Amino acid sequence: MRTALFLVVLVGLLFVFVYPTRTFLDQRSQTNKARAQLEVLQAENARLARESKRLSTDSEIERLAREKYGLVRPGERPFVILPAPTTSTAPASAPPSSTPPAP
Repeated sequence: MRTALFLVVLVGLLFVFVYPTRTFLDQRSQTNKARAQLEVLQAENARLARESKRLSTDSEIERLAREKYGLVRPGERPFVILPAPTTSTAPASAPPSSTPPAP
């Protein structure tokens, strides 16, 4: 009877102390992960805010308009530099003749 009472008390103590401790440790782990993720997101947010500020300047808008879209200011003359044509070292093939072959 004493053994059974001892086991019941032991199981009760396990439920009272072990389960809340495990829950506490799990919550602490989740909190640490959430803090790490928050730091990453805050750094990304700060980077995006800097980029947004940079992209809203007139010089950056002009640079992007010229670079991406080929736009020029009124009065400017646009020039496009084409790549040099590639030359092949293989001899040119003879053009097909328009006369049918002799029988």
